[in-house]
Amino acid sequence: MQNTTLFVFNYLEKIMKKLIYLLLLSFLATSCESNDPIIIGEDAQPIVLKANQQKRVSQDNDFAFDLLKKTIENSEETNVFVSPLSVSIALGMAWNGASGETRTEMETAMNISGLTTDDINDYYKIMQSTLPGIDPSTKLSIANSLWYRTGFPVKTDYLKVNSDYFGAYIREIDFSKSWALDTINNWCSSKTNKLIPTILDDISPDAMMYLINAVYFKGIWRSKFDKKETIESNFTNELKQNSKVNMMHQEDTFAYYSDELAQYVDMPYGNKAFSMTVILPAEDKTTTNVLDSLNSVSLTEKLSNMHVQKIMLYLPRFKVENKFELKPVMEMMGMHLAFTDRADFSNISDISLFISEIIHKTYITVDEEGTEAAAVTAIGMYTTSLPEYPIVMVDKPFIFLIREKSTGVILFIGKMGTIEKY
Repeated sequence: MQNTTLFVFNYLEKIMKKLIYLLLLSFLATSCESNDPIIIGEDAQPIVLKANQQKRVSQDNDFAFDLLKKTIENSEETNVFVSPLSVSIALGMAWNGASGETRTEMETAMNISGLTTDDINDYYKIMQSTLPGIDPSTKLSIANSLWYRTGFPVKTDYLKVNSDYFGAYIREIDFSKSWALDTINNWCSSKTNKLIPTILDDISPDAMMYLINAVYFKGIWRSKFDKKETIESNFTNELKQNSKVNMMHQEDTFAYYSDELAQYVDMPYGNKAFSMTVILPAEDKTTTNVLDSLNSVSLTEKLSNMHVQKIMLYLPRFKVENKFELKPVMEMMGMHLAFTDRADFSNISDISLFISEIIHKTYITVDEEGTEAAAVTAIGMYTTSLPEYPIVMVDKPFIFLIREKSTGVILFIGKMGTIEKY
């Protein structure tokens, strides 16, 4: 009996030790997860661009400022948040299908000049292939898709460009089916981590194609804010009215510069590959004054004047969700023909098309941990006039027959299951 008791005691002791060990591991794991400094690793290595690609970056940055200014002008929203990269990529997909004056106007709006088609497509390809992997601690995904109505004849070369340079998911889909809308919206939701669950409210009978870009970003501050330091504070809006906000605070070293227009602070994420640049207008200036002075060249100059120094930084937590119809914005930027029945998208199809809508949805949250943001841009390509006859594209197995019409007698009949080049 004594031996049995001793055995049971030893057995229970071993179990207790294992339980304590497992609990300790669980505690350590939890502690590591909540521990503030995260192990980042070495600073990011720069992406090396060719001269023409660097030129396109400068052009795209000017497009970014123009897009923001014109969207502000065209919107009644107090907070305006856009993704110029998302809009540029989606327009780039459409631009490849444009020809003649329609293409020229798109180049004006997109600020494209002095570059070949290959230069521009190579730029989009390298941005999408290099940006997502430059910082392992920051999540960035860029995805494209092309959806076209069942039976609509799209030129093979156009599909190939979108596949080769834009990595687009291409799908022929029956727009008349109720599930088609859900299929497209679900793609957008999955590519933005559900931050933007829908992009289309419906699919028009005139819609022949949708070109869609989705961007998702989640970055952790290199230097996080301590939540215990966040306090309630006042924020004075554009109407000089005060509202209460959660004001984050930290005292640390950041790249900083100031001039007569504004203060500039660069806040890095992860391994410093990505950063948020905060531009605070000077006491007697407004955001309009600052934006009027900013372009690709002036921004580069101000960033080059930044130097790392210790600053006291206060930044409110904030969240923004926007939806914009960018058609009037792009018209303000020089695109006109693309939205009319005189549009020339003959590189897409022999059936006339025009851009009916450019829907742009965005989402961003900024808090003590970092930033999470997403954007989706959808370009709706509609037919300028629905053909009065059905579209018959014999691109799959078919039946054929040869008959004498007056008697109805069939002379020959057959089924073609496969066809070789003849």
